[in-house]
Amino acid sequence: MAKGPRYSVPFRRRREGKTDYQLRRALVSSGLSRLVTRGTLKHMIVQIVKAKATGDEVVASAHSQELAKTFGWKGYCGNVPAAYLTGLLCGLRAVANGVKKAILDMGLQSPTRSSRSFAALKGALDAGVSVALNKEILPDEKRIQGQHIVNYAKTLGSNPEAYQYRFSKYLSKGLGPEQLAEHFASTKEKIVSSFKAEVKKP
Repeated sequence: MAKGPRYSVPFRRRREGKTDYQLRRALVSSGLSRLVTRGTLKHMIVQIVKAKATGDEVVASAHSQELAKTFGWKGYCGNVPAAYLTGLLCGLRAVANGVKKAILDMGLQSPTRSSRSFAALKGALDAGVSVALNKEILPDEKRIQGQHIVNYAKTLGSNPEAYQYRFSKYLSKGLGPEQLAEHFASTKEKIVSSFKAEVKKP
């Protein structure tokens, strides 16, 4: 460790590579709620967070696991279509709680065009949350619907062993990867319809 009268030890979360405090300060100073997107190997987590003096307050949250448990999603919970649906679910919950504007918080993730984080952002935008952005970073509709996965599955059609290996979890749930785009559309409709039903309640 460096020594000297001018050396200061970084905050613990900075040392662990978890928080960029300079970026966090800029986000909090905006005065807007933060649309926080975090991805793991198997899942996607999207939250709307407000910074307060007593600590962060989570206004709305969605986990990609909910897609399977509540809305019958049979696809992988960590890909681009699942990220979009998770962002949509969180966005609808945020709008229901009165959140209209937010700023994207990707943490230490590298901003890669058409990535899962930007798919989640597109879901929140479609739900009605306003976020300032360059639209070129968003994935196109075909990628959001999983068409790239469908195309990949079709290329493996001549290799049954590779097909079975790559899509074993899809097939075990009764979903052929070629039907992913249709399954995505039906799951999206279930999510939107569930909120429409809540709005109609007296």
